[in-house]
Amino acid sequence: MPNATRDSGTLTSGLPGLARRAAGLAVIGTVALVVLSGLLVAGGFAVSTSLGALWHGAFGSADAVLSATLVRTIPLLLIGTGMVVALRAGVINLGGDGQLMAGAVAATALGLSMEHATGFSAIVLALTAACAAGAAWTLIPAWLKARFGTMEVVSTIMMNFLAVFAVSYLVRGPLQEPTRLYPQSSSIPIQNQLPLLLEGSRLHAGILLALIAAVSAWLVLEHTAAGFRLRAAGSNPNAAELAGRIDVRRVQRAAFLTSGALAGLAGGVEVLGVTYALYENLSPGYGYSAIAVALLARLGPLRAVGSALLLGALSAGANAMQRDAGIPAGAAATVEATLILAVLGGQAILLRRMASRFSPGGPS
Repeated sequence: MPNATRDSGTLTSGLPGLARRAAGLAVIGTVALVVLSGLLVAGGFAVSTSLGALWHGAFGSADAVLSATLVRTIPLLLIGTGMVVALRAGVINLGGDGQLMAGAVAATALGLSMEHATGFSAIVLALTAACAAGAAWTLIPAWLKARFGTMEVVSTIMMNFLAVFAVSYLVRGPLQEPTRLYPQSSSIPIQNQLPLLLEGSRLHAGILLALIAAVSAWLVLEHTAAGFRLRAAGSNPNAAELAGRIDVRRVQRAAFLTSGALAGLAGGVEVLGVTYALYENLSPGYGYSAIAVALLARLGPLRAVGSALLLGALSAGANAMQRDAGIPAGAAATVEATLILAVLGGQAILLRRMASRFSPGGPS
């Protein structure tokens, strides 16, 4: 009976906190919509038509959810999970796009060269190569950080530019399709493409890989000694090294490589599951959007599922605004970015207010 009373009290005491959080999220959503409406009015666009297109493009039908929102969620979740791992270790990896393209190149090369292999083995090898290529694309920034203390913010961005130039060369040279008419590779043989999960939709098996990656990251970070060392290295590297005897450089290097591998896997998944070919501008900025995924999730791998879904919906909705409401691509991208900033800012304010409320010296 005492246990039941204590459990009941715990649940009851948790309800006000949940209610406050729900109310705060509702306020954030309202503010984001108000900001968005003001932006649309300032641009001379019809608010109701534009918001209707945003909603219908993201959640308006089963096809919108399966073939647009969830398909865009997959690379965001994979790269976002890698960003969570890197940031928890104190590493700021801004090279997600470059690592994605490196993985896409590797998956394309393997997928095209194994046209006579069985589909499953070819897919596994191609995705493994994509992971390895993404991780390899972080080696130079990781080495520069460990050896010279070079800021990875700068070096990873520079590697993004190198990846863009490398892909541009490859799709006009060694990997260009046989007719030489288009700057892209040949199509991946159908047996080497990721299988679709639902007939009539574009949702492919990559969604399972993304979910497995997020759950695995959560298990490692929260329930293993390696995860503890990684969190300690990110929280206070000096204390972790001196008091905890943790090799901070090694831990951060491992987190860097893991982040790159997941971004590379996202590139492989995009090629084998969505585009079926390599071409320029393969990523619409997934690497940068994934940073927002990690921040919205407050560096929680499981929460990253929800934040990736939100940004995937915004991406799908922005595309629908451009297609159905006649909003230019630049304006649609601005709308998407404004919503992300509004949600991030609102979340930061909400968390700060909650922290001050429950701090010893805060209001009761």
